[in-house]
Amino acid sequence: MTARRTRSQEQVLSVLQRLKQAISAQDLYVELKQAQVSLGLATVYRALEALKLAGTVQVRTLPSGESLYSLSHEDSHHLTCLRCGSSILVEECPVHALEAHLNQSHQFQIFYHTLEFFGLCERCQQEDAVMT
Repeated sequence: MTARRTRSQEQVLSVLQRLKQAISAQDLYVELKQAQVSLGLATVYRALEALKLAGTVQVRTLPSGESLYSLSHEDSHHLTCLRCGSSILVEECPVHALEAHLNQSHQFQIFYHTLEFFGLCERCQQEDAVMT
C-alpha cells in the first residue's frame, strides 16, 4: 500500500516530470516560484525527502556536495571529473545482475541504483599534461 501524496509532493513531481532532468532543490524551488506555486524551500526539501523514501524520486550527490533530484524511472551511471565537475552519462549497466541477486537473496526492495566513477576528464588530463 502506498501512502497518499501531499499537494506539495504532487507539485514537486509535476515540475520533475516536465523537466525530465536532474535538478537541485534550490533550482526546483525557483522553477516552482516561476510557475507561481507558493511553496517554501523547507517544504520543497520535505516533499523531496518523502518522495525519495517512497522510491518515486532519486537523488544523486555531486562531488561539490550538491544533491540533484530526478524521477526514479531509471538507474543512473556517470563518469564525474573531480576537477571541472563535468559529468558524462554512461549508458551501459554492469550491475543489473547484482541488483537482481541482492533483491532476491536479501528480500530487499530496490527502487533504483546509481554508479559513479570519479577521476579526471580528457580535457583536464590534457591541461595537466601541458602544465608538466
